[in-house]
Amino acid sequence: MESDKVVETVIVGNYVEMETEGKPNKDIKSRLSNFFWHGGSVYDAWFSCASNQVAQVLLTLPYSFSQLGMLSGILFQLFYGLLGSWTAYLISILYVEYRTRKEREKVDFRNHVIQWFEVLDGLLGKHWRNVGLAFNCTFLLFGSVIQLIACASNIYYINDNLDKRTWTYIFGACCATTVFIPSFRNYRIWSFLGLIMTTYTAWYLAIASLLHGQVEGVKHSGPSKLVLYFTGATNILYTFGGHAVTVEIMHAMWKPQSFKAIYLYATLFVLTLTLPSASAVYWAFGDMLLNHSNAFALLPKSPFRDMAVILMLIHQFITFGFACTPLYFVWEKAIGMHECKSLCKRAAVRLPVVIPIWFLAIIFPFFGPINSTVGSLLVSFTVYIIPALAHIFTFKSAAARENAVEQPPKFVGRWAGTYTINVFVVVWVLIVGFGFGGWASMVNFIHQIDTFGLFTKCYQCSPPPLPPATQLPHLLNATAPSPLHHPHLAPHAH
Repeated sequence: MESDKVVETVIVGNYVEMETEGKPNKDIKSRLSNFFWHGGSVYDAWFSCASNQVAQVLLTLPYSFSQLGMLSGILFQLFYGLLGSWTAYLISILYVEYRTRKEREKVDFRNHVIQWFEVLDGLLGKHWRNVGLAFNCTFLLFGSVIQLIACASNIYYINDNLDKRTWTYIFGACCATTVFIPSFRNYRIWSFLGLIMTTYTAWYLAIASLLHGQVEGVKHSGPSKLVLYFTGATNILYTFGGHAVTVEIMHAMWKPQSFKAIYLYATLFVLTLTLPSASAVYWAFGDMLLNHSNAFALLPKSPFRDMAVILMLIHQFITFGFACTPLYFVWEKAIGMHECKSLCKRAAVRLPVVIPIWFLAIIFPFFGPINSTVGSLLVSFTVYIIPALAHIFTFKSAAARENAVEQPPKFVGRWAGTYTINVFVVVWVLIVGFGFGGWASMVNFIHQIDTFGLFTKCYQCSPPPLPPATQLPHLLNATAPSPLHHPHLAPHAH
């Protein structure tokens, strides 16, 4: 009987993989593994971008609409969606430029995942690397924190026997299992399922709100305060700033040069989810959303809502992995374990990364306000300002522009048009996103701390029901007043 043959194959941009030839059952197993596990196509990248771009933030967009008003909410989504697509394009150009230069120097990337801070280092030097590393890691750290907070917030609407802090402990342990997923190439089936889950949740929010109808006396007073307005705008800036992992997604592709327009296509699809859902929920509940940053809080309990919650929980686990995986890579490189071929060893050394994320989610459980704060202080630089400035400085010389691997397209005006757009992005995001948005988000965030305190057990949970009037005197050690003298107690007497 002929022995099985093992053929080592290297797929550009990721880890060394093994293909097995020989027995039919092993061949089938290998094919199934490749189908579900080893993704690197354009479609995989699109699913990863779309799935990563909108998860729990879908539930906070109606809250942003209540702060912004309907018209501003729609316009900011379209505007920041376009801006985010542009800076993702810039990141892809810089990645291809860096990689091409390094491959000309015979640098081997077979067991090494290129990251954004390495692109900055290779193109612009160590100071850019340090700034990019600081912003990117901090953003991804708090992005992971947000997913844990969202998990606890969502599951509470199915089972409120445990407080949200306890749920955070539980989901922190569950999300720690992402240490076993080697790279973004191995998110193929998860990205696909994640987008289906988000699509269901988005359309559930829209249809359930329309069927529910407007609550009695609904008011749509937004925008009413500058603080709220810029807080909402910054949450939307955060929504379309999910490409802090763009370089890692590109590196997992078989042909990274094909990435250029993928983020734009992903954004166009995401808008078909975010615009209908946020608009419908805000139309139905109006200003009530100002005190309910999670849209699930206002929709009546039903099997459809429970299904949406469960699917969103699974998707948040996936998004936690998306945000954490680049942090795992950075930590592996810091301790010299990145090129280790043992999955178990790498999983073990990744665990310390999860602990600070877990702890921060327990300290700051402010679902909604934390999105805006992260958006203004971190996403503004990581996703918008630094990529635009990096592109300007990388190609500031005529020689660099002439020898660029990718030339800017005609429809944006070549280099002059590209520079103009980049300067606009930097100025707009610096003033509106970081300046006004940072001020508004911090004011709102500090207000949450003053109102609820740190380590709060159950942020924005429903208050316990009032006891019947007949029990109030006993609780207050007072003589029972007549319900006639206190008509607001009369309904409870029954």
